[in-house]
Amino acid sequence: MVLNRDCQVKLDVLDEDGESRLGETFDQFRQAAQHVADYGWSDTPANIETSKSTLNDATYHDVREATDLTANHVQAARSLAAEALSSCKELYFEEDQDISKPTFRGSVVVYDRRTITFNDDHCTLSTTDGRVTAEYVFPDDQEGTPFETYWEADAWEKSSATLHERDGTYYLHVNFQKEPETNPSAVENGTVLGVDLNVNGYLAVTSTGAFYGNADFLNHKRDEYERVRGGLQETGTRSAHLTIQRIGSSFANWSEDYLHRIALAIVLEARRFDCDALAFENLKQIRSRISNGKKFQQWAFNKLQEFVVYKAEEYGMLVDDVTPQYTSQRCSHSECGFTHEDNRDGNEFECMNCGKKLHADYNAARNVAWKLVQRWLKSGAGRANCQVALKSGTLNGNGDFSPTTSSGQTGSPLTSPRV
Repeated sequence: MVLNRDCQVKLDVLDEDGESRLGETFDQFRQAAQHVADYGWSDTPANIETSKSTLNDATYHDVREATDLTANHVQAARSLAAEALSSCKELYFEEDQDISKPTFRGSVVVYDRRTITFNDDHCTLSTTDGRVTAEYVFPDDQEGTPFETYWEADAWEKSSATLHERDGTYYLHVNFQKEPETNPSAVENGTVLGVDLNVNGYLAVTSTGAFYGNADFLNHKRDEYERVRGGLQETGTRSAHLTIQRIGSSFANWSEDYLHRIALAIVLEARRFDCDALAFENLKQIRSRISNGKKFQQWAFNKLQEFVVYKAEEYGMLVDDVTPQYTSQRCSHSECGFTHEDNRDGNEFECMNCGKKLHADYNAARNVAWKLVQRWLKSGAGRANCQVALKSGTLNGNGDFSPTTSSGQTGSPLTSPRV
């Protein structure tokens, strides 16, 4: 998983006529995105076109002829429109909300590696008429800021950016990327913390029996935001539009902070149990399981795991995923493993074979960790001493349980596991 970080920097445009050229680029980029959105829109939601290749084939040449944008900016505008159309379609079918055709009003241009060049103290931006040079305006004190963390770090690479104009001032939102530094071979003989993510109830539950967050509360806050936004959209005034932007930014910041705090708690739990890795269900594969859930929930899952990845990396812990099949149906008791859909009833899990009773999400988290340990063993990467972290001890790949001693360490494996 590639790590992504964003950082906003103010720009000082140096070219004498740079602002006018940027202004024209904003106008034409908006025009291009609107042209694509107009083509892809349909009053019948099922017929809204979201395929980037289809939209590109239908609109590319027309946009190139009607604007002075570079080919890369035409494609970036198409992608922006395609994402907006896709969001509308998902809002209608997944969240049962009224939708309207995307309208591009704001001043934004999307830049990639070909349309922006990053230098130490300035960047050059492609416009409808050549390139414009702009200096970065850094804060006087960068200590503890993203500038110190990302701009000055060789490990982080600037990959793309979006340019915004607000009240005559330009801001560049830069995306930084890097590969995780944790070496999988260094941890695949260690202890795994399993994490189960949920649409309802507790947002995250670990194999050590820790319960974090409230998915219902998170969804409630999202529903409140959507209700207010819907009312403002019906108003349709510029003031309402500006308010939508403000509350949208506020909600996004609140959501990310909420998920940040949960991610930190999960990583600290892994450290408390001296874990070497954390296991999640594969997010792409669990989408079918939560197909009736909101797109927001899928975003929250992705964002939470993203936050866990980079927080875990600070402590040299690996984050990996496993297939989600049967994690909620399998009995995680070391002597059993019986799998049946009737084992689970809501938040309660009671094995039909051995009678083991657990909170259903706790049982699933144990199975998530168990799957990663078993995969290590089958691949030959792990040994029998790789193990699952449980609240009462650890369970190794052979099914041997080691209880936690009074000193907090695990003892010798029991011949009759009681987990």
